[in-house]
Amino acid sequence: MNLKAFGKALLFPPLGVLLILTPLSAAYLIYSLLCRDVKSVQAVLSYVLATYVLTVWCMKLPRLIQRFLTFKEENRYARRWQDDVHLRIRLSLYSSLVWNTVYAVFQLVLGYYHHTFWYYSLAGYYLSLAVMRFVLAGHARRHGAGEELKKELVRYRACGIVFLMMNLALSLIIFFMVYWNRTFHHNEITTIAMAAYTFGAMAIAIVNLIKYRRYNSPLYSASKAINLAAACVSMLTLESTMLTTFNDGSLTPEAVRLFLALSGIAVSAVIITMAVMMIVRGTKQIRQLSKNKGEAYE
Repeated sequence: MNLKAFGKALLFPPLGVLLILTPLSAAYLIYSLLCRDVKSVQAVLSYVLATYVLTVWCMKLPRLIQRFLTFKEENRYARRWQDDVHLRIRLSLYSSLVWNTVYAVFQLVLGYYHHTFWYYSLAGYYLSLAVMRFVLAGHARRHGAGEELKKELVRYRACGIVFLMMNLALSLIIFFMVYWNRTFHHNEITTIAMAAYTFGAMAIAIVNLIKYRRYNSPLYSASKAINLAAACVSMLTLESTMLTTFNDGSLTPEAVRLFLALSGIAVSAVIITMAVMMIVRGTKQIRQLSKNKGEAYE
């Protein structure tokens, strides 16, 4: 093999090889960071391997993007997924419903096992999300967006009412965090991964909430409002984790409680405001539809 062929094979390895090297390099890098010996031979090797894998991915990225765009245009299922917004909403509701239900049952089991209202509060919160998604998924399964506008508005308003009830469980979670100092402590690498996921989920929730307003569908708006509420609480949980994990003693317990209390009040205010807006807007539009229908009969 000449030098040119070797260089090409090194910079553009087969995708299968790259898929094997990626988790191996990530695991090796995490292991080296956990050992905290940044100057050892194994740490240097892990940095070199991780840098190589990242560089190869960056070199391969334009070609992968082009293949993805071609696949999206030529594959009928991919085109349907892209064009059918109602299909995306239904799958999102069903998957989120399953996740919320499983996680809520898990928290209930923990609450029963540990005999603490902390886990019961988390279970109540996720059950509330599951109930709202169940209601919306049932309507989405039977009707398209705008086909039964009044029924959509009724469910939209009902989600606002559930948001207000859900705020009680959220208040208990905040109370346990602040008064009893019930926070989470994880490894630093795990916390950083949680932060990346949480900020990503928050950004996607905000973008989708704005993006799906153009469809003028109460069902879509309610679905994205639920995602935003879940992201807000995830952000609150992340804050408590980061304050516990990265606190080197410079923050007193009183300061940590103050930060959590202020953040909890802000998250609660966002959810209450969203709930009130949904109730008011839903009620107003239902009355307008009834009025227009009454005028049509005259």
